Amino acid sequence: MTDSAHFLKALESGNSNEIRILYQTSFPKIRAFVMKNKGNEYDAEDIFQKALLQIAVRYKKEKFIIKKSFEGYLYIVCRNLWRRELNKSKGRVTKDNLEEHYEESTDMALALMEQKRWELFEEKLTEISENCRKILTLFFNKASYAHMVEVMEYNSETVARQRVFKCKAKLKQLILGDKRSNVLKQL
Repeated sequence: MTDSAHFLKALESGNSNEIRILYQTSFPKIRAFVMKNKGNEYDAEDIFQKALLQIAVRYKKEKFIIKKSFEGYLYIVCRNLWRRELNKSKGRVTKDNLEEHYEESTDMALALMEQKRWELFEEKLTEISENCRKILTLFFNKASYAHMVEVMEYNSETVARQRVFKCKAKLKQLILGDKRSNVLKQL
């Protein structure tokens, strides 16, 4: 059994020993990330709890498979939840408990859909050429076109721009061609 399958089963069954191991191994990285990005210890604990809950609920419903490490998957879920929390807090006003509870359950559903979109994106990214993956990784990491020319050994920034455009179009085509894309778009 892979570490991912092992931890998914532990979350599903509520195995406190395995969950404690997750806290010991993964929480310090999540805490560091949240604190580095305008959060505090309480925020990190809250995000970590929400992520574990989201993963457990989703696994109970659909028995999905994590193709990479569980720790990496958990980190991405936490990162997405924290980003959502930061965006939400920009326009937050005081609300009563009923509205906050409704908002939290809606947020969890939206976070799950966002996670599924991310997984579809990552899956389709593996289906394009190595060259496209490399140039899009540079692009998504906000590398300058001049840097792309240097790394990819292109002749000019125009060539780099064209390559980014073509690779993005190919990736978009693969994503939109997947039947899951239509379902995720509607939500």
